[in-house]
Amino acid sequence: MNKIRVRVADWQKDNSEIRRIREAVFIAEQSVPPELEWDAEDDSAVHFLAYEGDFPIGTARLLPDGQIGRVSVLKDWRGLKVGDALMQAVITEAERCDLKQQMLSAQVQATAFYERLGFKIQSEEFLEAGIPHVDMVRGS
Repeated sequence: MNKIRVRVADWQKDNSEIRRIREAVFIAEQSVPPELEWDAEDDSAVHFLAYEGDFPIGTARLLPDGQIGRVSVLKDWRGLKVGDALMQAVITEAERCDLKQQMLSAQVQATAFYERLGFKIQSEEFLEAGIPHVDMVRGS
């Protein structure tokens, strides 16, 4: 396996790759309705793409208020620390932007992953797009 690298993406220029990954993970695999996946917040978010070699395999976004979302890695690359690399890049960017607190809504099955990165559960379980989630926070 090639080294995984993550870069800040451009929503306009990298739109097709970001969409391809999110559609595969959320819409096709997890049955999230397209109208819930795509929102106006994509325009103001900082987007990230993870690559193996030249192939985009994961994405995430950071909103101006410190909300992290749409963290997704293509199925064949899970378990290879792609999510860790993505999240480290997002956290680094959030801190660079002086966002002392980062928040996210985590799928319940992924909470241990986020806890390893310093996030703590802040809510009761709730359904989002029919999938159990909890709110999590990292930082002050």
